[in-house]
Amino acid sequence: MKKAFQKMSLTIFLLSTTLIAACTQPLSAMESNQTASIAANNIKGPLDAKEVEAFADQLFAEKMKKFNVNGSNFVVVRDGKVLVNKGYGFANKEKKIPVDKDTVFQIASVTKTFTATAVLQQVDAGKIDLHRNVEEYLGGLKISNKTGKPLTLFDMLTYTSGFDLPDITTFTGPQYIKQNISMDKFLSENNLPTVVRPPGEVYTYDNTGFLLAGYAVEKASGMSFDEYMDKKVFKPLGMTSSSVLLKPELLKRMAAHYGPNGKPQPIEGLNPTVAPDGSILSTGEDMAKYLIMQLQNGKFNGKEIVSQKSMDLMHSYQFFAEKDIPLTTVGGFENLYREQANGQHVVFKGGNMPGHGSLIVLIPEQKTAFYMSYNNDSEMRSDIFKEFMDHYFPEKEKAEPVYLPLSEGDAQKYIGLYQNTRGFWIRTSIAYENGSLLLEDATSGKQKLRMIHPLLFVDEEGNKIAFKEEKNGTIQYFYYSTLNNVSHAVAYSQKMDGKQTYSDVSDSSSYKTYISNVSALSIMGAKTGSKFDPTGTMTQGEFIDALFKARGWYGLAGGEDKNRQQLTASIPDFNLSAPISRQAAVVMIQTLKQLEPVATSKVKLQDTADAWAKDAITTLSSQGIVDPDTKISADGSFTFRAKDSLKRQEASALIDLAFGYHSLPIKW
Repeated sequence: MKKAFQKMSLTIFLLSTTLIAACTQPLSAMESNQTASIAANNIKGPLDAKEVEAFADQLFAEKMKKFNVNGSNFVVVRDGKVLVNKGYGFANKEKKIPVDKDTVFQIASVTKTFTATAVLQQVDAGKIDLHRNVEEYLGGLKISNKTGKPLTLFDMLTYTSGFDLPDITTFTGPQYIKQNISMDKFLSENNLPTVVRPPGEVYTYDNTGFLLAGYAVEKASGMSFDEYMDKKVFKPLGMTSSSVLLKPELLKRMAAHYGPNGKPQPIEGLNPTVAPDGSILSTGEDMAKYLIMQLQNGKFNGKEIVSQKSMDLMHSYQFFAEKDIPLTTVGGFENLYREQANGQHVVFKGGNMPGHGSLIVLIPEQKTAFYMSYNNDSEMRSDIFKEFMDHYFPEKEKAEPVYLPLSEGDAQKYIGLYQNTRGFWIRTSIAYENGSLLLEDATSGKQKLRMIHPLLFVDEEGNKIAFKEEKNGTIQYFYYSTLNNVSHAVAYSQKMDGKQTYSDVSDSSSYKTYISNVSALSIMGAKTGSKFDPTGTMTQGEFIDALFKARGWYGLAGGEDKNRQQLTASIPDFNLSAPISRQAAVVMIQTLKQLEPVATSKVKLQDTADAWAKDAITTLSSQGIVDPDTKISADGSFTFRAKDSLKRQEASALIDLAFGYHSLPIKW
């Protein structure tokens, strides 16, 4: 669970020594012979413990170096037995403490699969119905819903709740380490998001839904969530080193946290303290038992932890972007690395806390699973997953799809500006050119899209884009399944309404496109009634609010105060209610963007600006981020009117040019 989004859940039951040995020792000689027999029959997958360990040793040595990871653990389970349970590198590099099977990691959003397990236990007990209005299980807590369709736990566990701001719950930070904040207290002090899309309609990665799912377990069971997990999940599984709380005895064994640069960073706690969306601590030893239970259809050591019916829901995809693009199960599992699964039925869940990353992978039909955690939050897990699948489950050659032609007329329903329903800063433009769609955004650049069928396209790198067609034939959403960049793959993107017109903005205005774009993205809108007030001024506070929306920070948990302080500190004599000057606006944008001047652009500011603003003005101007009324001459000279008050239309242009990703010609 990353800090930007999620700012983003096991004690005491000792198994007998015999069982622990069975779970952790290599295969016996007899079992090795059985393994050889299986291999002779061409059964895929990891079979021999020594071979798996040798493969993992080489793999982790390579990938930890590539991703600057100091320490990692790795667990592989096959058909009820642990083949590998090993640590690599250092839990604490400075103190030379190695990672082993008992090293504790924050598994972050992998917690969601445990929360789903708890919910399904309550379903098995007849205390929860996945398809009833979730408010029946929230102890009187009400959820604002503008759709008319009740929100259910089925929707929440498949990441299709329809919340407008799916990450406003659960804050992270070092300050929460020693605090104890209950979900009751947290939910009473923080506003819940609103359901703005019909539940079940589109996938949007959702921390709020899983927080509330855990809260429903509390209310249905009559136990606090941490008590419930200890009694109903961790103890039956013998997960003695796992907890939803930062217990002192576990903190002593926790791997240190590191940034991408390899430097240590502080451990972060959560608010609420017990966070069903991401607060579990665990070890390789404990997670091996969890994997075995998952692969044994909910049973462990002869006891049923969850019914097979419920486990089927956890392991089978319930929501699809397209018939061949499964996305989510009812278990919190997802399929972001679908193209790397080599045709296997795989369900998995990743998790991130600042300085820790995790991944759990289940291949149920092959009775195989693995788990890993490591002490930075890079994407090393993606490489490990790909190499594991290529080694043990290589894919047969796939036939090249047949691409269909696309006429300009048929392309019209796709064309427009889209915004990611979770990562609000991800804006994508789609246009048409010479028989293909053209996609552009900041993460993928420009991509030509070829059509397989009217709702499925492929970009130049082989990534698939699935469009969602409404009953009236219009296109309102797409899902972009990228391999190298998962930013799109955590949610659908929604087409923005660019048809907003204002009585005081003429079609001939050089600002019309900018005003339409910021309006479509709800960054700026009408000042009064149907009027945009293009030549009106803005206060410094209003401009900061617009920047937060443009940056995609509105509605994100945590960090807003720090970001606001950064912006206000960049302006001398800051005053929320004072009009913002053009130079102050540019400095705020540069504070967020941190752009470098274009070396080939020799811009020369001709008029007066304060010393604290000159670099920002020339840098943004060299990047072409200027309003239409600022003309840069052939020799690079220009007049900026730095100390004039910023007009609303000028703000729309600067914001759209700095934060928008739609240079393609869109016709609204």
